[in-house]
Amino acid sequence: MKLPRSAWVRGCATTVALALLVCTGAMAARPSPPFDIDPYPSTYQPLPRTDTLIAGVTILDGTGKRIENGDVLIREGRIVAVGQGLAGNGATVIEGKGRWLTPGIVDVHSHNGTYSVPLTSLDLKASDVAETSDPNVADTWVEHAVNPQDPAFSAALRAGVTTLQVLPGSTPLFAGRSVILKPVPAADVPAMKFPGARQALKMSCGENAKSNWGEKGEAPNSRQGEIAIVREAFQRAQDYRDEWQQYSKGKSKKPPPRDLKLDTLAAVLDGDIAVHMHCYRASDMAAMLGVAQEFGFHITAFHHAVEAYKIPVLLKRAGTCIAVWSDWWGFKMELQDAIRENAAMFDAAGGCVMMHSDSPVVGQRLTIEAAKAAAAGRRAGLSMPPEHIIRWVTSTPARALGLGDRIGTIAAGFNADIVIWSGDPFSIYSKADQVFVDGALAYDRAAPARSPRSDFELGRPEAGEQP
Repeated sequence: MKLPRSAWVRGCATTVALALLVCTGAMAARPSPPFDIDPYPSTYQPLPRTDTLIAGVTILDGTGKRIENGDVLIREGRIVAVGQGLAGNGATVIEGKGRWLTPGIVDVHSHNGTYSVPLTSLDLKASDVAETSDPNVADTWVEHAVNPQDPAFSAALRAGVTTLQVLPGSTPLFAGRSVILKPVPAADVPAMKFPGARQALKMSCGENAKSNWGEKGEAPNSRQGEIAIVREAFQRAQDYRDEWQQYSKGKSKKPPPRDLKLDTLAAVLDGDIAVHMHCYRASDMAAMLGVAQEFGFHITAFHHAVEAYKIPVLLKRAGTCIAVWSDWWGFKMELQDAIRENAAMFDAAGGCVMMHSDSPVVGQRLTIEAAKAAAAGRRAGLSMPPEHIIRWVTSTPARALGLGDRIGTIAAGFNADIVIWSGDPFSIYSKADQVFVDGALAYDRAAPARSPRSDFELGRPEAGEQP
């Protein structure tokens, strides 16, 4: 049967349209490079909360300001007003006369949940802090090892920590992806994950990697060997990223074979995953900054960085922060030039300073770490008031984690992560009286029976308390 010409034309047009639809649909369905995909979303839910007015406290707001006899109003988990003489309008009122208020403490370098309390052994076989089968384990994610029942989490909360980044250990050059958690009671890691927080890649340089593999007669066994391996890995990541881009644009028919290590490194090159790097010596930091410049990625922070005071201009130019202890040195060769004034001197030079824990014990005393580092600066003649150094453990690490618009500052619109201290938070005699996470009272020192504790501590209400 011969179709009328009009029907034939309509049929041809329909066929062409369908062909185009199929073609364009296939193109649209082509995935973007999967470098930073997180298939393990947060299931965190805030604890029960009520609107609260905290009145008459000394406020260190995390930006350098100090407010005497200040008030903070919390509604629906957020700070809605900061000032003096605020009206609660039905909110629960906490009288804070004689006490201090700060943002929740942010620990930018923790191993809680992997290097767990009690620390029964320093042997890595007793922990899951690092995968040491290869110098490049960028495909590993530390969240897959975290034990939410580690007592270090509840101890950190009782010390005012409301956000922490759990990093892999520093034996591999590429140690894997981090996870950012809230130290709240949970049965699994997703229930602790900070919603929307981006991952970071932990990298390392210096003694750790070359000593570990050098003792086995494997590469790297020198600093130059470390740099060569890092450069080769990023070169492969550049090529891998280019192949995915060619595929996503339709210029190649097949997607590249997935490589989970290169996924992580390509996401670093795209700026979707931050780099936090274990590095001590000034020369090592300078070398790694050179590699970052060569391949076009940014190092967010050098951790430990005991010789940062030698290269403040170089680090400032790169926009790289330091995360440091106050006074650890001498336990390996690359710490021999550590000085107590490191943090204060780098800060005075205009650098970006954070205190970190690296251990669950220090993680309960981060304000004291800041106090010790500031005291060294004062002895050197530098001005280090409390309203300034609180930034080292609040707003600065919040920004380094990509969360500076949500936590780390006492201001309207920010998450109500707040600590009320019994006194000056930089005094060894002060304690965290009450800790709010997203506006919920997560810890109250006056009601220890209702305070969160791990399974390990059940039946031992005194366990884990700060002396």
